[in-house]
Amino acid sequence: MRRDLPPRGHSAAAWFGAPLPPAELSIELFPPKAAEAAARLERALPSFVAARPSFISVTCGAGGVGEDGTFPLVQRVQDEFGVPAAAHLTCAFAPRHDIEALAERYWASGIRHIVALRGDPPKGTGRYVPRPDGFAYASDLIAALKRVGDFEVSAACYPDVHPEAPSALADIDNLRRKVEAGATRLIAQYCFDTDRILRFRDLVDAAGIEVELSPGIMPIHSFSQVRRFSQMCGARIPAWLEQLFAGVDEASPMHGMLAASVASEQCRRLVGEGLSHLHIYALNRTELPLALVQMLGVARGAAVPTAAAA
Repeated sequence: MRRDLPPRGHSAAAWFGAPLPPAELSIELFPPKAAEAAARLERALPSFVAARPSFISVTCGAGGVGEDGTFPLVQRVQDEFGVPAAAHLTCAFAPRHDIEALAERYWASGIRHIVALRGDPPKGTGRYVPRPDGFAYASDLIAALKRVGDFEVSAACYPDVHPEAPSALADIDNLRRKVEAGATRLIAQYCFDTDRILRFRDLVDAAGIEVELSPGIMPIHSFSQVRRFSQMCGARIPAWLEQLFAGVDEASPMHGMLAASVASEQCRRLVGEGLSHLHIYALNRTELPLALVQMLGVARGAAVPTAAAA
């Protein structure tokens, strides 16, 4: 169903002056490898928890088999902090029996939410080729997870179109297969073009795919880092965003002010358009995600946590 979009060139003041419907946030973290990064996450975790996310998801490494710190961090988030946790699970580099065994471990430990992903090909190898003893695609992994237990399963989607998809419609067909296999939520790759996200939402609606769509929000802690991420994953950086950060020192207060403005305006517009669950790619840093919590009123009625040193 097509929805009317606000006019291009809308002012931030117009959005900040309008009341918003209730919104929810989920937060994505990654297992730190170095001791210093682990200490930073240790300090940040209570703040993420106090933000009252609907769930916290934890990414996994290229192997996708939980041996990189994913499993213990997922367990800790849920058991120690009492926040619903979702474990990322990929199928690109592990045999079926390893993935099924890990899914059974998650189920036995009380984890009921999996973010099911295909995974990327190794660097320098070109296009993805399924391994003969593995699950070929995310839809195959999702079907296997549902055989292990009645998991809540989130799957990935791409407003900018997956870089390997032959067309936007082929990408939508792939989403339909994921949902038919048992996915109950679509988590979108971050996209800085809000109009593109809304057009993608309309394509999903028109295709009759009736599960929750959660736009992915990437707070720009470092514009150069986001540029590198975007080159790797196929997300587009609009020219206006390049121009906005051109010449801005990443260590300066201006960089943080611009990043907060970009993220908050996008979030307010998406929530105002009815996309009320947003997935925040926090990169284990609290400052901008907590600013979004305050701005959206997600933790209204509770003390908003002070950002931990990141």
